[in-house]
Amino acid sequence: MRWYRPAIDPADVRTLMEKSDAIALRDTAIWLGAMGLSVGIAIALWPGWWSAPFWLIYGVLYGSASDSRWHECGHRTAFKTEWMNVAVYQIACFMLMRNPVTWRASHVRHHTDTVIVGRDPEIVAMRPPDLARIVLNLFGLVDTYKLIKRMALHASGRLHPDEETYVRAADQSRVFRIARIWAGIYMAVIGISLWQGSILPLMVIGLPRLYGAWHHVLTGLLQHLGLAENVTDHRLNTRTVLMNPFSRFIYLNMNYHLEHHLFTMVPYYNLPKLHALIRHDTPAPDPSIFAAFRRLVPVLLKQLRHEEAVIIPALPTDATPYGSEVEALKPHAV
Repeated sequence: MRWYRPAIDPADVRTLMEKSDAIALRDTAIWLGAMGLSVGIAIALWPGWWSAPFWLIYGVLYGSASDSRWHECGHRTAFKTEWMNVAVYQIACFMLMRNPVTWRASHVRHHTDTVIVGRDPEIVAMRPPDLARIVLNLFGLVDTYKLIKRMALHASGRLHPDEETYVRAADQSRVFRIARIWAGIYMAVIGISLWQGSILPLMVIGLPRLYGAWHHVLTGLLQHLGLAENVTDHRLNTRTVLMNPFSRFIYLNMNYHLEHHLFTMVPYYNLPKLHALIRHDTPAPDPSIFAAFRRLVPVLLKQLRHEEAVIIPALPTDATPYGSEVEALKPHAV
């Protein structure tokens, strides 16, 4: 499958692909430090209501910021030093309950076959979209339930049939071993909670996957939803959204998602530079999260009745036009 890629000087791409331990260490220290501070204050104020704002902060850092760290370190692009990528990736995987072996393989497939139905295992919502499931996932309910079931399946020494299509046989023992270790940790936390007669241990480990999921779900919905399926031009199936500094830190600049899919090995801290370099050949970004959802929600509602409803992003006048595949989308454009 041959994907469209903007013409760009290879020397510029090589420059943007340069990785930095210093930048990634700074951002990781802020992330983990803020987590430690917020959970420390939350525990100190527990069980009073004054602890609630600090649980909310901790939850977003645990249940949402871990998603972007999982993503970037899974690509091995955050740090220059490999073991640092591995360490943060493993921590983030545990927080998200995503097996680090199966999810790395899944994400490779996602980039190879982005929003190709039947091939991409990470399509957020098939058409017509299940809006109830999307809302429930703002609290991590559907995903966490499925991930716990998947952890139990792996701990029993089995893979899901879908995983068998992209997880190498040589990696299966690692999948099972990690699941058993994780299951033991979560069972120990549950046991401590029962022994203490308090949910406090689970508020620290486990439950933030639920009450802190909302930010990564909201931003994740904007990556591809409402755009084209089964095309070979990322400009048609991936969107960039400008976001506030808070969300950009939580999301590690993955709001520049089109740029990320076009040049996967560019680290998150160089994506704004890449955006400036190729914006002449890519659709204008949505100016905010609110603006992106204001355009997306009506399309999702139309897909409930007309599954082919789709957004076709407008290109700059001097951009390379879309290929012939866009003609099949035009009758359904919203």
